[in-house]
Amino acid sequence: MRLRVEHTTHYNFDGYVAYALQQLKLTPKERPGQQLIHNWSITIEGGVQQLHYTDHQGNGVDLVSVDSGASELIIRCAGEVELVTWDGVIGPHRGAMPLWTFLRPTPLTRAGRGIRSLAAELGRDFASDIERAHALSALIIDRLAYRIGITDAETSAEQALGGEGGVCQDHAHIFIAAMRHLGHPARYVSGYLMMNDRTHQDATHAWAEAYFEHIGWIGFDVSNGHSPDQRYIRVATGLDYRDAAPVRGMRYGAAQENLVVQLQVQQ
Repeated sequence: MRLRVEHTTHYNFDGYVAYALQQLKLTPKERPGQQLIHNWSITIEGGVQQLHYTDHQGNGVDLVSVDSGASELIIRCAGEVELVTWDGVIGPHRGAMPLWTFLRPTPLTRAGRGIRSLAAELGRDFASDIERAHALSALIIDRLAYRIGITDAETSAEQALGGEGGVCQDHAHIFIAAMRHLGHPARYVSGYLMMNDRTHQDATHAWAEAYFEHIGWIGFDVSNGHSPDQRYIRVATGLDYRDAAPVRGMRYGAAQENLVVQLQVQQ
């Protein structure tokens, strides 16, 4: 399946920006089963692309400086990706990061009393660790309904689990925290999802991957209740959202920002 992505991130500043630097992780990973058909392009208005590199997680990273005094910054990325059916299985571990790194808790994925209690509810009556992971995914969405506007980028897994709802980022963090607690390396994935009922979206998607002996990495989309398939484009991976966020940055000046995201993913 070939998917076309058009993604625009538009910042409006209401005051003077003395200096700003944005880190972009918006270039899909090339791997077996996922290839860029046409050059993936990133264009900038109101700033300059300063550097492109591959980080320790194998993510393509672009650093963008915002023009001094700019009133807006527009980041546009677009391209086509060819995908094959892979049923969520990524396979063997690759890259510079050792597997034990993905057992390390972060402030967003630390397993507190709530996460440990959730993991304990699963019990041990499973034919395999993979079956238990799917059961965990189902338990999370049963406990934490998908609701926007309740959590934000700084909400931890433990905080989200104790709340009244969350989004894909929260579901992924809870799954990661619980899987690490159960002894499995786990990581966060940001990317794109072609939805069946719409072309226009207002945000990118997120899910999780866990590692199993003799099989490797397997993806789990807790929010949608299944493993990723050929509708999913993997863009960046990390220990948590902060590691794999599509856009992160810093800014000096008194300006406040308004953010608008426009996204289309279609076959």
